[in-house]
Amino acid sequence: MTTSFMTTFMGSSINLALPAMGNDLGSNAIITSWIITAYILSSAIFLLPFGRLADIKGRRKVYLTGTILYSLFTLLVPFANSVQMIIALRALQGLSAAMIFGTGMAILSAVYPPQRRGKALGYSVSVTYLGLSVGPVVGGMMNQHLGWESIFYVSAVMGLAAVYGAYARLKGEWVGAPGERFDVTGALLYILGLMAFLYGLSSVESSHWAVYLAAAGLVLLALFIKWELKTPEPILKIHMFKNNLTFTMSNLAALINYSATFAVTFLLSVYLQVVRGYTSQTAGLILLAQPLMMALLSPLAGALSDRMEPRKVASIGMACSALSLFLFSFLQMDTSPLLLVAILILAGIGFALFSSPNNNAIMGSVHMKFYGIASSILGTMRLVGQAASMSIVTLLVAIFVGRVALTAAEPADLMVMLRVAFVIFTVLCLLGIAASLARGRVHETRAGETNA
Repeated sequence: MTTSFMTTFMGSSINLALPAMGNDLGSNAIITSWIITAYILSSAIFLLPFGRLADIKGRRKVYLTGTILYSLFTLLVPFANSVQMIIALRALQGLSAAMIFGTGMAILSAVYPPQRRGKALGYSVSVTYLGLSVGPVVGGMMNQHLGWESIFYVSAVMGLAAVYGAYARLKGEWVGAPGERFDVTGALLYILGLMAFLYGLSSVESSHWAVYLAAAGLVLLALFIKWELKTPEPILKIHMFKNNLTFTMSNLAALINYSATFAVTFLLSVYLQVVRGYTSQTAGLILLAQPLMMALLSPLAGALSDRMEPRKVASIGMACSALSLFLFSFLQMDTSPLLLVAILILAGIGFALFSSPNNNAIMGSVHMKFYGIASSILGTMRLVGQAASMSIVTLLVAIFVGRVALTAAEPADLMVMLRVAFVIFTVLCLLGIAASLARGRVHETRAGETNA
């Protein structure tokens, strides 16, 4: 629970601190956006390999290593003397976070009996949303009164507390696939392919080689899939996507949803602080509306998907998200803060209605023995979607703002960038609705399995 809170708290806090960090470090808007992108990209790239490695070598071992490294790299960030060093440390933070993401939920599932597991996982999800909720407010206040460095110090302390707790209380080891071989070739193809594609996508405007790099990434990912289909002990079980429309479409819907929604907090943080001139504390209070609605409604949405078809609930949620993004595309320099809060509430309702039912559909579409793998695949979809979302924004910043500091950017240029971004994300969300509706009936599948 501590690491679940720590990672989401830092992620939502840093969005509010970016303008101040860029100003203090003298970096332009493109480079500043990489403070977020590097972390998400690294987490996305390494989650699947580390999840598989933990199954073979031990989940506690990988979890503890990740928590120790995360705390260390977090503590080092405030001492970095350049934005390039901070980006490198953020990438290392993302690598260590992948060790936590790939093991924490699996350990919880292993140590709690079935009759108590749902409650334990519910607490973990609650603190995840709590981190998202308090991050903008507390992080904005800390950034304004104590400096952006304080966010990293507090997160490092939480990490060290988690390390102590794990060493003191987390006894034993959990190995899901003892004796199996780690697929080094598949891991390298996956890491290099995803890195090349996402980096190339975000650098199209600033580098002539970016298009070729992205294309090379797609080729490597195609080779990865081909290799995984024939290797006996793959890091990704491709067969789980075959003949399981619900699992495939639900994961595709998750990928599209996070691609369309993750960068919204970053975009609105820039709008509120740079265009409107609000303090980071005030901006954080406005942005609180979305995660607060997510935290309040996610348990209810999950329960609703137990009674209704998840595709219906999740698709309604995706439609709400699409509508909120469409409304954001009409932002003006004098848009009422109350209207902003209202749209953010709609966005929070949309994400709550989508997320829990979609997770329910994914986990309900596979056999119990594949829960760990299904959870890792879902986490990978989430992180790859987040990385793609930030890559799109990084590209748009390069096109419309250029190599100037965020705080020095022309408000008119920022407004054009914001509107284009929200239009792109609206179209993505509409595609996500189609994927969500195409997943089929989950409850009928469950009934068939029970009768069988």
